[in-house]
Amino acid sequence: MTPVTAEGGKATRPAGSARRAVVGRLSWGLADQAASSLTNFAVGIYVARSLGLTAFGAFSLAWVTYGVVLSVSRGLATDPLVVRFSGVPEGSWRPAVARSSGTALGVGGAVGAGCLVAGLAVGGPVGDAFACLGVVLPGLMLQDAWRYAFFAAGAGRKAFVNDVVWGVGLVPAMVVADRVGTVAAFVLAWGASAAVAALYGGVQSGIRPRLTGARAWVRDHRDLGYRYLVENTCVSGASQLRAYGLGVIVGVGAVGAVRGAELLLGPFLAILMGLSLVTVAEAARVLRRSPHRLGAFCLLLGGGQAVAALLWGAALLLMPDRLGELVLGGDVWPSAADLILPATLGVAGAGLGTGAAAGLRALGAARRSLRAQLFNSACYVGGGLGGAAVGGVVGSAWGVAAATVGGSAVWWLHLRSGLREHHPNPSEVRTS
Repeated sequence: MTPVTAEGGKATRPAGSARRAVVGRLSWGLADQAASSLTNFAVGIYVARSLGLTAFGAFSLAWVTYGVVLSVSRGLATDPLVVRFSGVPEGSWRPAVARSSGTALGVGGAVGAGCLVAGLAVGGPVGDAFACLGVVLPGLMLQDAWRYAFFAAGAGRKAFVNDVVWGVGLVPAMVVADRVGTVAAFVLAWGASAAVAALYGGVQSGIRPRLTGARAWVRDHRDLGYRYLVENTCVSGASQLRAYGLGVIVGVGAVGAVRGAELLLGPFLAILMGLSLVTVAEAARVLRRSPHRLGAFCLLLGGGQAVAALLWGAALLLMPDRLGELVLGGDVWPSAADLILPATLGVAGAGLGTGAAAGLRALGAARRSLRAQLFNSACYVGGGLGGAAVGGVVGSAWGVAAATVGGSAVWWLHLRSGLREHHPNPSEVRTS
């Protein structure tokens, strides 16, 4: 195919080739998240069966803490990188990645030191888990930073390979930890294999993280970083508040039922998370090349995810009880099955909202994005706990579904306003 020449004599990529490139980057995002999700699922099952309920609870506390720290690292380090350095020349990307990865490494080291001290002070299985988490947090944060750096460069294949390296390294590490049989051994095995992948990420990129550049990175991107920090921690914090509150109001069994429903939706959630790795980068590319098409791109992205979630939920509703009991067990399946419909609607609402969220981040509209996320998080907690007080675990699920669908509408209202600010002429704003 002959390249099309734009005005000014600069050759541009044919439309078909550009679409194939977008599909290719999205496909690598899905593949990478599939590898990551499969690894996380396998670790959870393996540790639970090896340690038993109480020790697995200690491991889970460390896992939850890791999720919160990851939100902090992404807000300060990798989210600004994806927004401002996606699709840029390599000469700009490389120094940005060096400072961004150094920031992620610094976050892991700083929080890790606190976890180590706290764990040694607490003692017992929980203390051991937190002390070991403190040791491995720097490697965990750096491994995640490489993933986002590769997607910003449009090199999703490298992120996928890096996650595969982590998964392969987990196999012997988990076997050794199983022989030791302690919470500490499993945390160290999980984190050490991530550190191997983090080191390999440095080989893949040929970039050395610059710890000394972390302060400058945070300062230069504080307009985005601080808001994304709050936004990200709101997401993880809201989920934890709902879980803790549900356990107090209804009982720990209700938390297990919700977790069971989440596991049933796990394959689709993996797709949703995989797309989230690349959607902001793709939206940023659309904004640079065809700004007037950003609204349509976001609508297609969010609408497609919502429809896919509804189709997956419909398949779950038709699943025979025998198969559900095989997957979750006879104790968990009956309670989880009652939550499939509201959980599906909630995920569909979240999928629709992620399209607008990607557009806001591409626009660099951190203030609007933060407002929308704060509203969503408040509704999520309020709907989940208010529903639990009125209707138990089923009421909580319906409360969350209503909150998520309503929150999605708020995301789209903010995106529309953001597009109008970016394009003063309303005729240039296309959302359909």
